[in-house]
Amino acid sequence: MFELLGELFSYPFVIRALVVGIMVALCASLLGVSLVLKRYSMIGDGLSHVGFGTLAIAMSLNLAPLEVSIPLVLLAAFLLLRISENSRIKGDAAIALISSSSLAIGVVVIAMTVGMNADVCNYMFGSILAMKKSDVYLSVAVSIAVLVLFVFFYNKIFAVTFDENFAKAAGTRTGVYNMLIAFLTALIIVVGMRIMGAMLISSLIIFPALTAMRVFNSFRRVVICAAFLSVICFFIGIVFSFALDTPAGASVVLVNLAAFVLFFALGRIRKLA
Repeated sequence: MFELLGELFSYPFVIRALVVGIMVALCASLLGVSLVLKRYSMIGDGLSHVGFGTLAIAMSLNLAPLEVSIPLVLLAAFLLLRISENSRIKGDAAIALISSSSLAIGVVVIAMTVGMNADVCNYMFGSILAMKKSDVYLSVAVSIAVLVLFVFFYNKIFAVTFDENFAKAAGTRTGVYNMLIAFLTALIIVVGMRIMGAMLISSLIIFPALTAMRVFNSFRRVVICAAFLSVICFFIGIVFSFALDTPAGASVVLVNLAAFVLFFALGRIRKLA
């Protein structure tokens, strides 16, 4: 085991993937608790498809992928909330509309760009080889910003998560904090897509929160448990991926699935005891 870990840490690309992945997994798990409780967890899936489309466009134009994707995905998050709040199109329909359109655009761009077809799997399912040093610096900076904002506005996020109507009556600008949650989610989706892929990045948002909720009931305990679970599952997933030569993103998702099954069983045993 120690030999495997020693070999694992001897590769710079693995270290880059671990640094970015752990930061992204931590941030995604924190935001995921609020998104799951607000029944808005599919926004992660929708924004990941938007990120796929923007990454494809950026790469086809030889532009920096993250620098192009971040503002466009933030714009998509803003549009999703506005469409849901101010039109006859409901939230889930708005997500499906924008995500499917973005996915189609990305696929067409890749198909029409010479030399990009071979990278489709990397876009869709992620690759630990995709992270460059510049991507690492930007991803870590974005993750730290997300963590700071989440901690700073923790009480407001808690309020709009559990009782938005009461929070609004108490004078809280719920629209602003809903937008903040969506924006932070968009940032994490973009920086995590290079490792997890467009199809799997939403799992980092959904799985840890749902898993922690099988055992814990309070918001604070769920948040803390989800954060620890997400980081541990990501690390174990990368180790399994390296040892078994399996895709990194899929390996991380399967480890999260195993953790969910374990906590589900523990929750059932706890209720029967």
